[in-house]
Formats: sequence, structure tokens, C-alpha cells
Amino acid sequence: SDATAHKKRTFRKFSYRGVDLEQLLDISSEEFMKMVTCRARRKFKRGLKRKPMGLIKKLRIAKQQAPENEKPAAVKTHLRSMIIVPEMIGSIIGIYNGKTFNQVEIKPEMIGHYLGEFSMTYKPVKHGRPGMGATHSSRFIPLK
Repeated sequence: SDATAHKKRTFRKFSYRGVDLEQLLDISSEEFMKMVTCRARRKFKRGLKRKPMGLIKKLRIAKQQAPENEKPAAVKTHLRSMIIVPEMIGSIIGIYNGKTFNQVEIKPEMIGHYLGEFSMTYKPVKHGRPGMGATHSSRFIPLK
């Protein structure tokens, strides 16, 4: 049992649809387009407009200016409908949720998802006592 206790833990190697992370970063956008879901494929096929390209450009600049082995500066954006591509991995993006910018670090597992999925627009309901007007019987509670 000593041999099994001291066995080095191996981490799961990340792959997106059977393609390793290193290969993902090297493939062309056309090759990547074939791998994503049909909704994302349609979006890429219709062309990346000026704003998404501007975001990718800003992320590139932030990565280049970051010191070695440190996280790049956050880039704020309202583009919640942007699909995460392999080039964005490691970047920090402030995603607008209608009120504030939530800082999110892009991880390999997020590829193919939308930015908006990682910044909630609402606060989950915390149920307490029912308030005024919740039910018909609450009408008859005398006002203190």
C-alpha cells in the first residue's frame, strides 16, 4: 500500500473534442470553426465584426504587455455574446452584467461557450418571509 500512497498524481490532460490544447492554439480559425457547435459555427461563418475583433486585439496587447509568468491586465467588455476561442485562454476579461464588470479568467474548459455565461445578470433569489401582497390572506393583516 506504500507504493500506491506515494504514486504521483497525474492531472487530466485537457482536450477539446479530442484535440489537445497545444494543437488547438496552432490550428486555423477555419479548422476551429469545424469543431464548435452549429450555433457558434454560424456566428463565425457570418464573420467576426469590428467589435469582437477589437476585443481580441486588446486581449493580445494585454498579454504582450504582461510581465513574464504573470496574469495580463483585465480588459473590460460589454460583448456577452462573444464566443470564447482558444486564443483568449489565460486572459482576464471584465464581463459586463448590466451593472458591474465581473472579472473572469479564461480557462481552457470555457472554449466554445459565450462570455455572458460566466457573468450572471441577476442575483439568485433568497426566499424569506412572504411580503405584503404575496397572498390574498395577507390583505387582512392589520397595518401596525
